Amino acid sequence: MFQVEILQLLVSPVHRLAGRPGDGMPELPSGELVTTAEVRAGLGLVGDRYFNQAAHRNASITLMAVERLPQSGPHPADLLRTRRNVLLRGIDIDACIGATVFLDSGTGPVELEVRSAARPCAWMDSTLGPGAQRALRGGGGVRCRPLTDGILTVGPALFGVREPGHA
Repeated sequence: MFQVEILQLLVSPVHRLAGRPGDGMPELPSGELVTTAEVRAGLGLVGDRYFNQAAHRNASITLMAVERLPQSGPHPADLLRTRRNVLLRGIDIDACIGATVFLDSGTGPVELEVRSAARPCAWMDSTLGPGAQRALRGGGGVRCRPLTDGILTVGPALFGVREPGHA
């Protein structure tokens, strides 16, 4: 168990990256960045577009490491542009595929089954800058299934592995 930081949380009620990346950037409302998010076991983040969606129950929460984000693009590298849910500092979350992990931002641990890679798409070149999709290969974050209810809050958090990955 060790200290990490939750830098940002994104709870977006709608899918914002629609159409073609070449059509330009859609509006990305800053109100979707929140300081606290409620996690429900098996369902996801309350209020998020993937909450209680059968097709997304095994991948309803996405985590990403800030250390993997390209910092040289024309736009700020954040969750509004990557459309991931939790931005972390201090953990190579992409190395945790197959593991059961937890985050505890002070109200008790939220357990997550890290199911698969969140592969970067062509939108990354539009939202972050040219070359971002390639730069994020192998580091675009992970898709998780929440195993317990809880609250995540921006700020310091404890991170740990309950069950090591099988990969």
